[in-house]
Amino acid sequence: MPKFEIEQYEVHAQKYQVEADSEADAIVRLLDGAAEPVDDSLDYIEVAEDFGLSVDECRELAERLRELGVPVGQHVIPSIRSISLIDTGIPSNR
Repeated sequence: MPKFEIEQYEVHAQKYQVEADSEADAIVRLLDGAAEPVDDSLDYIEVAEDFGLSVDECRELAERLRELGVPVGQHVIPSIRSISLIDTGIPSNR
């Protein structure tokens, strides 16, 4: 059986610590990459269904998913960033 690798968009939250003169300065420093992540503070929130593979670029896949009952939007296949075949499942003749 073939094996696939699928990359899914997800929403996570991460806490950071940064020294700064004000809240605004702290945010600027965070956005500039000057903040340090707090250990073990990464928190999964949800699947990011507003992002996904372009239906225009993956029309056959989008149609097949619809046939299988998966809700596919007008513009994206929700939450899927990429999919690739990593093993055909067919033994090689060596």
